[in-house]
Amino acid sequence: MRFRSRFSLALLLVVFASGISSAATEPSQNSTPRNTAGSIQPSSAGESISLGRAAVPLYKHWKFTTGDSPIDPQTGRPLWAEPGFDDSHWEDVNLTPAEGAQNPITGTSGYVPGWTAKGHPNYWGYAWYRIRVRVSSEPGVSFALAGPAVDDAYQIYDNGTYSGHFGEFLPHGFRLYYSQPVMFELPSASIDSAGQSTHVLAFRVYMQPSTLYQGSGVGGFEAAPVIGESSAIALVHQSHRNQLIRTYLWEPIEAVVFFLLGLLAFSLAFFDRSDRVYLWIGALLLITAIDATSGALAVWTTYIDARYDLVSHNYVLFSLEYASWVMIWRVWFRQKRPTWMPWALIPLILILCVAQALSENFFSATAGTAFTSIGHTVSLLLRLTLAGFLLFIVVKAIREQGIEGWLVLPAVLLESAAEFSHEISVLGSRASWFPFGVQITLPVASHLILVLVLTVLLVRRLILSLRRQRILALDVKQAQEVQRVILPEARTMVPGLSIESIYRPAREVGGDFFQVMAHPTDGSVLIVAGDVAGKGLQAGMLVALLVGAIRSTAEATADPLSLIQALNRRLIGRGEAHATCLALRIAATGSVALANAGHLPPYLNGNPIAMEGALPLGSFEEAEFSVTHFQLQPNDRLVLVSDGLAEAMNPQGELFGFPRVQELVQTGISASDLANAVQTFGQEDDISIIALTRTASAIA
Repeated sequence: MRFRSRFSLALLLVVFASGISSAATEPSQNSTPRNTAGSIQPSSAGESISLGRAAVPLYKHWKFTTGDSPIDPQTGRPLWAEPGFDDSHWEDVNLTPAEGAQNPITGTSGYVPGWTAKGHPNYWGYAWYRIRVRVSSEPGVSFALAGPAVDDAYQIYDNGTYSGHFGEFLPHGFRLYYSQPVMFELPSASIDSAGQSTHVLAFRVYMQPSTLYQGSGVGGFEAAPVIGESSAIALVHQSHRNQLIRTYLWEPIEAVVFFLLGLLAFSLAFFDRSDRVYLWIGALLLITAIDATSGALAVWTTYIDARYDLVSHNYVLFSLEYASWVMIWRVWFRQKRPTWMPWALIPLILILCVAQALSENFFSATAGTAFTSIGHTVSLLLRLTLAGFLLFIVVKAIREQGIEGWLVLPAVLLESAAEFSHEISVLGSRASWFPFGVQITLPVASHLILVLVLTVLLVRRLILSLRRQRILALDVKQAQEVQRVILPEARTMVPGLSIESIYRPAREVGGDFFQVMAHPTDGSVLIVAGDVAGKGLQAGMLVALLVGAIRSTAEATADPLSLIQALNRRLIGRGEAHATCLALRIAATGSVALANAGHLPPYLNGNPIAMEGALPLGSFEEAEFSVTHFQLQPNDRLVLVSDGLAEAMNPQGELFGFPRVQELVQTGISASDLANAVQTFGQEDDISIIALTRTASAIA
């Protein structure tokens, strides 16, 4: 909850050297007027003030009533603003602050409770204050007034003449702002025979219903206005302005801190793209920074009205931020259960927004005061539920991860307590502190702790992430070395055959594999090529498994079908381990036996070989695989390719496609040039090519 600004209007006497020889004093009830700077004499008709170059607070002899004034039909002005109006039947109000009285929200001195603490509890709406001031001053002195601290808006009349306002009184509503110091120049009044001028000051005040939620002493004046010579009032006004800035100095500091911390979280996402918690934290911290910036503008300026700040901060962002921290810590600790928790947060946020608005009587025009207690009860229950979610996550993290959970615990406990700061203050406990005049509330304190905890945790998480990345990079490098060793050389010389092979993985470790093995006695060659499902390190490990199985099986049999069946048995029972595979045996005579397990058909002299389809390896234990026989003639060229060629895609989303592959193969292009053409187009998957030609020397 963002507290509104209420500044003190303590007695400030500013005496210039010219024309003044005595300090301002407030005489007793029985004293007579003295021609000194800033003296006040009570009178049945109001205040009598003798001004030189001073500023005097108007503490006593105020008249007060609730309700709004009727309009004078002759002047068209409020009747209660007229100087001749009889206000003797109104309540007497004394704005003299008790010794040591301190504003419970801003911590400033000079505070007096409002009308809710003076016989008008739960009242909101219009009220009027009036005072008659007789002023004696030096010739040529111009007067001004430093406006009072008021809940929430007011108009001021001097001798029935409208003199200014704070807040906008519109024909069909109000534009209200957090209380800020305002200075009003008072028009000159006629001087009587005694050398005095009379000012009847009337304040028309309006307080919105949601302000009742702020505390037990709200409503109307909470500090006295100050009247005096214009230059002295200008100094009073500047003092109040400085005090207001100092009170809410944490708002812009919080905005800058959370903005920088949010950028840090986003930057960490570049180091570890797999960890989405950095994006979650970065987004929420930037939202918090924007909210703090909006809050500073709301309490220091009139660019943002109070109702907008209430809706955005107290209702929407309050609910969203609290629920977001539940999700962030859940993602941070990588907790998957209970699975219903993220879905439960959505209705909780929506209901909490409405409940908060009802609890602060925001819908006073459509909902009665009975809904206020209902809204507060629902809000309290929902906040307790969210606090329970947070504690559940942290306790679970402590059990599972130890130190990291303990680090988060203080921030979570303080954050949970901060969400109940209003209830804590109602119970009489302090929820605000004012070191050096700067307001530090429970939410602010929780944010301070949160900044420290997040900084430590983000740095710690980054270090662990970098360590994991180094280990993973080492694993990938080792897998690359293994894959480099198990794949054959780019050119393999076999009697009667010229074989060229190319392998270019899409990542550091690829999922394509092939083996070329010449029989030591009969002059035949066994070629196996395939593509495992998936990419990366997991696919590379499966490739190593299959290559090992190929070599061990080839020692027992050179039959392509038996080899395919053996590989299928190796993959059965390994979960989602699947692979397409093609095995062919080329005899010294040029006869070829080709067994297929879902792989692409090879190209013979530029045309794909017609063969039956089959399931990939690892699908079924008793799967049937097709076998095709054909003859290689001298100078025939056979090209085996993986699907990475056809699946290449350019920046416009166009596939390379099988027609382009076949067209290039028909030109007799080398395997290396074919791979270059595909990579230039836009590689998306692993590229593997085996191109073999039966030489004329193979003829018996």
